[in-house]
Amino acid sequence: MKALYALTFLAVLGLSSCSKDYTCTCTTRVTDAGGAVISTNSSATVLNGTKGTVEETCDNGDAQSSSGGFTTTIECSAEQR
Repeated sequence: MKALYALTFLAVLGLSSCSKDYTCTCTTRVTDAGGAVISTNSSATVLNGTKGTVEETCDNGDAQSSSGGFTTTIECSAEQR
């Protein structure tokens, strides 16, 4: 009986670390010098992998830059599909 519990635990643990599909959504927001939002745009990409790997890949899309009094901010986040 203990062996059955151990196998069940290992099976559940194994399934939780499997590769899965995640949606990485990136939102681009442009603001002016006063902080008013000029435009917002979103894009989504499907990534397959483990949660940690996908979150790291998706978070690598985060960025911010400024030029000519405007600031562009890109924020990305991953959610399981």
